[in-house]
Amino acid sequence: MKGYTSSALLLGPALLSQLALAQQAPNGVVHWGIQKRHAPNAPNRLLRRAGPTHQAILQNEQARGGYFATCAMGTPGQKVTLQLDTGSSDVWVPDSTASICNKGACDLGSFDPSKSETYTVVGQGEFDISYVDGSSSKGDYFTDVFNIGGTTVTNLTMGLGAQTDIAYGLVGIGYAINEAIVGNSHSLSSQYPNLPVAMVDDGLINTIAYSLWLNDLDAGEGSILFGGIDTKKYKGDLTRIRIYPSSNGYYFSFIVALTSLQAISPSGNDTLTSQEFPIPVVLDSGTTLSYLPQDIVDQIWQEVGAEYSDRLELAVIPCSKKSSNGYFSFGFAGPDGPRITVRMDELVLDLTSGDPPKYTSGPNKGQDVCEFGIQNSTSAPYLLGDTFLRSAYVVYDLVNNEIGLAETDFNSTESNIVAFASMSATIPSATQAPNQAAVTNRPVATMPSFAASSGFSDTGGSGNDGKDENASAGMPSAFGVAQMSVMGIAMVFAMVGSGVFVLL
Repeated sequence: MKGYTSSALLLGPALLSQLALAQQAPNGVVHWGIQKRHAPNAPNRLLRRAGPTHQAILQNEQARGGYFATCAMGTPGQKVTLQLDTGSSDVWVPDSTASICNKGACDLGSFDPSKSETYTVVGQGEFDISYVDGSSSKGDYFTDVFNIGGTTVTNLTMGLGAQTDIAYGLVGIGYAINEAIVGNSHSLSSQYPNLPVAMVDDGLINTIAYSLWLNDLDAGEGSILFGGIDTKKYKGDLTRIRIYPSSNGYYFSFIVALTSLQAISPSGNDTLTSQEFPIPVVLDSGTTLSYLPQDIVDQIWQEVGAEYSDRLELAVIPCSKKSSNGYFSFGFAGPDGPRITVRMDELVLDLTSGDPPKYTSGPNKGQDVCEFGIQNSTSAPYLLGDTFLRSAYVVYDLVNNEIGLAETDFNSTESNIVAFASMSATIPSATQAPNQAAVTNRPVATMPSFAASSGFSDTGGSGNDGKDENASAGMPSAFGVAQMSVMGIAMVFAMVGSGVFVLL
């Protein structure tokens, strides 16, 4: 068992320089900036799926959709960049000896336990997380020093991916009960203090809670505040709504009730309906796109002129639609709950990192093809990923099992950080949504008039009237699809969620 020197985390010169800059941040917040970079070409992963306040800066990976934070592990600190994920609960990192790293794929860093003076194995062979497409990561659980955003957790339990086909690790910050070891052992007693819990145990934050500001699609950075909120990062009221447990009463993931959806454009408004209302949706930063029931997604696609591509197995849309003045209004927790506006420039995404494919026929012939940010799913829980979360300021309160929601203030340059007062304190500056009992009401599902449809047409005048006529005729040719890069194809699979959703 290796010893730990508690006096300081031994960082390299570059990390020490960054830390010194971070410690100069105002308001007692530790601020960590990172440079924009593309994630490595990891396998496609279609996954199931806080006193003082500490802040880390997250990179908005537009081409891949993920949000990444640069951290340091071990003594001396080894720099790694990990994807932030509210949909899973383990921090894990590829082992430097993993075959995928030996092939040069671990561009965001890996961990060499032989170079850390404070590394200790605590669960040999017990780290085992797998995903529905067959990708996985396996190895040991270990404890070591973990530094993120200038904040040090002295003895964090993490997973080491010795056998992994995923080229970068994750910072899972969900409920501890959703850790991989709990699902594998089928025992609640096997859970350990994951990162948010460990930060409380170390006295770094007052409660198990954090707030997320992803900023807009074109921004290079977003931020997360553990143990606090920033009142300058949202507009209007911050409203608390309840998180729903699984059928057995346990809280595994951030499921909230989506109770209304409207399409609004210069040509009119439509109330979209579904047999699934109230729709259980998971607010998951590890999901690139958003996934809703088929019946309401069909209405959304018809409103905006998106078309399902059998070849790509997802809905696509002319890239010019990004300039549309239309938007969607998502309502939560009943008729008096919060509403979040999501505009088209957050929902029209590049399919490739290079030249986009083009429509070869139909009303959109010659136009560039983009991916649409709302896709269809066949079963609950449904997912609201980054294409929704960028438009919302979201506070996750894992103690009171509540979510705080407000409209985001894009590109805000001001800051007013307020810490949670105690472990049981509710979300600061937030009021509870009234009449949440009305969430159980199921409105009658009817077909909208699509009055908003023509208003979603792009300003360039493509001639698309928003209907899905001749949908297959407008799809990219085989040549167009062949032009897509590996990164573009990865986005087709969208990195949906992160981690294993456990039901005991």
